[in-house]
Amino acid sequence: MLRVRPALWRSVRGFRTFPCAAVGVKNEPILSFKDGSLERRELIEALDRLKGQTEEIPCVVGDEHVWTSDIRYQLCPFNHSHKVAKFCYADKELINRAIMASVSARKDWDLKPVEDRAQILLRAADVLGGPKRAEILAKTMIGQGKTVVQAEIDAAAELIDFFRFNAKHAVALQQQQPLDSDGSTNTMLYRGLEGFVAAVAPFNFTAIGGNLAGTPALMGNVVLWKPSDAAMSASYVVYRVLRESGLPPNVVQFLPADGPVFGDAVTSSPHLAGVNFTGSVPTFKRLWKQVAQNLDSYRTFPRLAGECGGKNFHFVHSSADVRSVVNGTIRSAFEFGGQKCSACSRMYVPQSLWPEVKGQLLHIHSQLRVGDPVDDFSTFFSAVIDDKSFSRIRQWLDHAHSSPSLSVLAGGRCDDSRGYFVEPTIIQTSDPQDPIMSQEIFGPVLSVYVYPDDDYKKVLQLVDNTSPYALTGAVYAEDPAVIEEAARALRNAAGNYYVNDKSTGSIVAQQPFGGARASGTNDKPGGAHYVLRWTSPQVVKQTTVPLTEWKYPYMG
Repeated sequence: MLRVRPALWRSVRGFRTFPCAAVGVKNEPILSFKDGSLERRELIEALDRLKGQTEEIPCVVGDEHVWTSDIRYQLCPFNHSHKVAKFCYADKELINRAIMASVSARKDWDLKPVEDRAQILLRAADVLGGPKRAEILAKTMIGQGKTVVQAEIDAAAELIDFFRFNAKHAVALQQQQPLDSDGSTNTMLYRGLEGFVAAVAPFNFTAIGGNLAGTPALMGNVVLWKPSDAAMSASYVVYRVLRESGLPPNVVQFLPADGPVFGDAVTSSPHLAGVNFTGSVPTFKRLWKQVAQNLDSYRTFPRLAGECGGKNFHFVHSSADVRSVVNGTIRSAFEFGGQKCSACSRMYVPQSLWPEVKGQLLHIHSQLRVGDPVDDFSTFFSAVIDDKSFSRIRQWLDHAHSSPSLSVLAGGRCDDSRGYFVEPTIIQTSDPQDPIMSQEIFGPVLSVYVYPDDDYKKVLQLVDNTSPYALTGAVYAEDPAVIEEAARALRNAAGNYYVNDKSTGSIVAQQPFGGARASGTNDKPGGAHYVLRWTSPQVVKQTTVPLTEWKYPYMG
């Protein structure tokens, strides 16, 4: 085997700088879509083309488009009479076929130079930022109910950043090499994992699906991508762009599927090498348990990476700037209907600031427009994603209306007659341990606990201990001593921690994202080290000086 390797690893050692366009990567600019702008005109044209249309999306294994008898539909959240996409679920037989096709393609893909793999993502980023930008934004808006700016932040800027920065990091990783010594060289080869990676994507960010599948593929892995039912149309754009940018068949299989069927199939395969997951805690726990139960059947220990949401906080100290607190909280709690993993859903405010904070919150709340983000660009957020989400949030609103410790200050109503609309809701609680302060809602519901100013140290402990999650959180304070004190108290309470800024809005390469505790494995996609998660390094030592003696000097 070592006789085959030298050409491979000598090229790594002798090629210290890779000529790759990713070297000078910068964050993708976010377009403004002002009235009269070119990007606004192109987007409106794309939206008009999609109105009333139903896209047909097959399962894709290799180059084959496959339809099964299990037909499903993606519905528009703000107009559920519009069937956005018709697709089908892969059955167990098709999933297993995709696994074997992937495994057969793994060796050649893994041996492909990393700079060649990186160029595919760079081309895809250019396409998404140019000719496909309006299409993927329009499909994210109609299919997932995002406003113009939320679609632009997600399906354009963040997805493009993931592709470009991960390409840069993959190339740069090759330069991380061990030390040589006299008479020998040492080389680190960054191989893909031996087997396939299962990528399970959520509905709320088009970019996450592209990253969950794209980054392992970049690093030499083959991937089974299960897109979200509620993000099917935009996800299929990403898949097609990757293929058109040079991704070979069988490297990424596009497999819509029922969650348990997909989970059972991939975890029972001896070729499973990794799970790249974003979704609910129960689903990730189920996958983890299945992997554990099948551990003896695998060729390798599978890598498990998961991001599972949060119960994110804004802690406000009496020294905070009220205007910043209110504006940041409105955006964090209600943008995209609170359906961001990082959305603020619990807030702690001192009594001295509460009258002013409350007044400003209610004033802005009265101006928030909830509706159709396609026909009315002044909409702040639209409907929640589907009937299951609507039903879950409605139960929380019923709890808020019936609990003696909770008071609904604004909103609190919902209507699913046309779309799955929930009013932005602000609730005050007298009980900081009420379930509404600890359990994830994933909707436009903000709960506030007002505390005595002098109790802020106790409240910091309350913030840390109330929820099982540890994803994002923010501290608003102008007092440097309090900022330092809060940082110590909340050191483990959030994977992404903000000072005088809202808990949402992480940017690739600026704030790599992820949390621990029930929020997941904190692998920090968007950071340089994330690509290493999807490699299995091999160290090669080549000695150039023959060994002429078996005895050691002390034996003389």
